[in-house]
Amino acid sequence: MASRGLAVLCVLVAGLGQVGSSGQAGREDLNPAVLYPWRQRSSGGLSRVKRDWIIPPIRVLENSKQVPENLVQIKSDKIFTGEVIYKLEGPGVDQDPKNLFEIDDKTGWIRSMIPLDREKYRSFTLKAFALSPSGERLENPSTIEIVVLDQNDNRPNFSQKEFAGSVYEFSVPGTSVMSVTATDADDPTTDNAILSYSIIGQESIPPLRINKTMFGINNETGAIYTRDVGLDWEVVKGFRLILQVADMSGMGLTSFANAVIHVIDINNNPPRFSPYLVSFTNKVDFVIGWVNATDNDEPGTGNWETKYTIAKGNPSRNFAIRTDPVTNEGILSVVKALDYESQEVYTLTLTVENVNPLSIKAPKNPVSSATVVVTVVNENEAPRFIKDPIEILVPESVVPGTVLASNIAYDPDNAKLKYDILRDPEGWLIINHETGEIAARKPFNVRSPHVKNNIYNAVIRVTDTDAGGISTTASLVITLRETNDFFPQLFPLMGTVCSESGRKTSGLFLTAVDEDLPPHAEPFTFHLQDINVSANWTIIQVNETHAVLRPLVELETGEYAVTVLVTDSGTPSLSAYAQVNVTVCPCGKDGECKAEAAAIFGTRVGVSFIALLVIMASIALLLLLLLLAVAVGNCRRHHMKKGEGLLVGDSDEDIRDNVLNYDEQGGGEEDEVRHYNMLQLAEPTDVGPLPISFYPPVSDYPDNLPSPSYPRKPPADPTDIEDFINDGLEAADHDPNIPPYDTALIYDYEGDGSLAGSLSSIASASSDGDQDYDYLNDWGPRFKKLANMYDPPYQ
Repeated sequence: MASRGLAVLCVLVAGLGQVGSSGQAGREDLNPAVLYPWRQRSSGGLSRVKRDWIIPPIRVLENSKQVPENLVQIKSDKIFTGEVIYKLEGPGVDQDPKNLFEIDDKTGWIRSMIPLDREKYRSFTLKAFALSPSGERLENPSTIEIVVLDQNDNRPNFSQKEFAGSVYEFSVPGTSVMSVTATDADDPTTDNAILSYSIIGQESIPPLRINKTMFGINNETGAIYTRDVGLDWEVVKGFRLILQVADMSGMGLTSFANAVIHVIDINNNPPRFSPYLVSFTNKVDFVIGWVNATDNDEPGTGNWETKYTIAKGNPSRNFAIRTDPVTNEGILSVVKALDYESQEVYTLTLTVENVNPLSIKAPKNPVSSATVVVTVVNENEAPRFIKDPIEILVPESVVPGTVLASNIAYDPDNAKLKYDILRDPEGWLIINHETGEIAARKPFNVRSPHVKNNIYNAVIRVTDTDAGGISTTASLVITLRETNDFFPQLFPLMGTVCSESGRKTSGLFLTAVDEDLPPHAEPFTFHLQDINVSANWTIIQVNETHAVLRPLVELETGEYAVTVLVTDSGTPSLSAYAQVNVTVCPCGKDGECKAEAAAIFGTRVGVSFIALLVIMASIALLLLLLLLAVAVGNCRRHHMKKGEGLLVGDSDEDIRDNVLNYDEQGGGEEDEVRHYNMLQLAEPTDVGPLPISFYPPVSDYPDNLPSPSYPRKPPADPTDIEDFINDGLEAADHDPNIPPYDTALIYDYEGDGSLAGSLSSIASASSDGDQDYDYLNDWGPRFKKLANMYDPPYQ
């Protein structure tokens, strides 16, 4: 049976000579069974021919200049009556990269159209078709593989233009230094990509220090190593090598690069220095001088950096030495003040070493040392405080004159000192200018704005009396300890309580304030000390700062004075008595005392209409009498303006009731009942002085003593008015029925607001603008103020 595949009739017709020259098989070497499969017979007779043919790869040399170039011709072995059209598909034809190959649709020749580059495209796999003119596929497609053969068209390239490495000085031969690498883009399976490394040049840094070859390189791996001895950092700091790489095992294309190898210093040179001599004045942190040591190792490294030590002559650690990081010199200085009177000369032994330990290759020499002689120069030194700052713990209630601190400073030269206070914003301190003893001028106050976190700061100065008067200052830090020096104060001192004892809301809330700070203030305790009061009243502690005062029984409405003792929680605790004025009153549903009008109109009796008319008529009558009195007063002032005077009359009778009544203050209630609150102090108790406020009984004041005779009739001459008033004052001062002048008088609390109107409207109907009160100036200095009130100077 005839084959239905495509047979290859000719391979590389145009390029057989080139392929043959490269060792490739020619057309005459091809197996006839491959070219003419239909001619083969089996030993047993006719055999069945395979449907598809295996076509060997077509090899094409890259960079060929003979383009277009015929590569292979395909032809069907089937006999067709009509025309056969050949087509080609795949990468390089109708797929990227396009237009590299084409096929002659009539003859079946496949051609390369442009030179090929193996580094871009190593092979192509194409499909060949045999079609009828109508496009019908006559045969199964055949696969054609085109392989691009490599040429040595790429130089090898080093991975870096310049390589860097390092090696320690005195390294033995064969010590690995570094490795270099290179690549070649040609086919790695051919000699075109086999590389070989070599060193073609060497230069020492600095130049011409070493001429022998110090380094070698592995030609296959590119590893660089030492070849000889003599690497000394003190002689040469490094080397510059010129490297070469070539393909074709060193016979092909070449490239070049540089390699810089640094020689690393090792610590094989200990530092050395010479003795040093210096003089010195007594100043702390003063630099005495510099010592210098030389080291041949690489500057700036730990092998060169030095470390200085004071080995001898510094038992009190008055001196210290440090290294200058730039110059590597030793800086010797004083860190503790020297005393000329104690020691005048110091002999120091210095040693020097490297920061890094010495190499085992360094010579075995002893550590270098130097001697420094320091001479102390005497000078007047400033006084010194024993402590700075001076810290003191003081109770805030310290007694004035208490010594707070002493023996606070001294002078190294034993000079006489003078002390004073530079800063004491509250003026709490006093200092003895000769001994420096600090005492309290007055008690401290922890609530001062200059006290922060219970600390008060002052500044003390001490000055020597020698020539120059050198002075020194120190801070005085006083920590104030809070003490219990304020009594608690009870408030409020008055209030109202409902008369119904069963009310839950009945009671007066009390609290206390204490100017002390915790823990000398709250919690407070409240007590009733009077047994008689405790029978009717009780006080209940609500919390640490409040209590409530309540009646135990139903009390009558009125005023009650209840003495309460309040105690703070200080150590020792302080207590204070306070009298609370309590008004017991009937209350409404809301628990508030009823108003006076509500109490009156809320009774069962009520007020009749006739009684209301009587009240209104009485008010009208009072207004009429008031207007009449004002009119009579205006007439009398007009009469006085004509020269008759205020107290001058035609009758020698007592005109007291006709003019003014100064000494009778009665009205309203009975005058015999006097309500005074006397504030006195009780004797000290075991808890400290207790300020006690109490009301003495009314019977304590005499009511039945005879009063002195007051002058009843003023003199006729107005110039004697002053004597008349003085006589009246003297008589009043000796009146035993009147309380002392300096007694604290506390009157009954009348509440807020009033149903009555202002009395200022009574005299608003008349004007005093036309009255002349100049005659009051003739009555003495006491009446001048009254005259100024009615006739001011600016009017």
